[in-house]
Amino acid sequence: MLHGYLSSKESFIKQINFFSRFMRVVAVDMTGFGKGQTMEYPFSLDDYADEICALLDAIGEEKVDVIAHSFGARVVTRLLGKDKRIDKIVFTGAAGLKPRRRLKYFLKKASFFVLKKFVSRDKLKFLYSEDYRNLSPVMKKSFQKIIVDHLDEEYAKIQNKTLLVFGKNDRQTPPYMAKRMKKLIKDSRLYFLANAGHFCFIKQADKFNTLVFNFLTENGK
Repeated sequence: MLHGYLSSKESFIKQINFFSRFMRVVAVDMTGFGKGQTMEYPFSLDDYADEICALLDAIGEEKVDVIAHSFGARVVTRLLGKDKRIDKIVFTGAAGLKPRRRLKYFLKKASFFVLKKFVSRDKLKFLYSEDYRNLSPVMKKSFQKIIVDHLDEEYAKIQNKTLLVFGKNDRQTPPYMAKRMKKLIKDSRLYFLANAGHFCFIKQADKFNTLVFNFLTENGK
């Protein structure tokens, strides 16, 4: 199980408790998050993929299924180009597709480029999200590397059986992204969970777990 950005393996506690009754579960805190290692230099998506590749070496499994949330889906998608041990995939609130940009985004970006000529970056903090402002300097550089790495073409190359589960009210990775991802991944199914957002696997844990369990345990489909 691979968590999202600024999250940790604890976000999957309801899945860990459920699936560990039926199968081996490995949930990881990636570098810079939770109880993971401290980031000593700005990690790129490739660095995270290499980290999970090393984890697969350590656990010694020839084939593994994976559940990945948001940023974790970015890591899995990049990993697929490096490692063939991934079998079935569950993406929830998966990130990495190039987003639609609204006028507000371009106005904000234009404001930043104009204002930075006249004032220090410290005084422009209000243009950044609170989550970004709270990152350490090395994590900010890592985030900047990751966020510009769009994976549309890599998602389109996925051949694995893939289950997509998104919250109907997800604002971080909204329904249009889920539908586009469904079109890109040839062997995929898409489900929306009502009354749930970006963390639909927490909000609608029972429904999510049932969907995923049925997907992981079915044969020949």
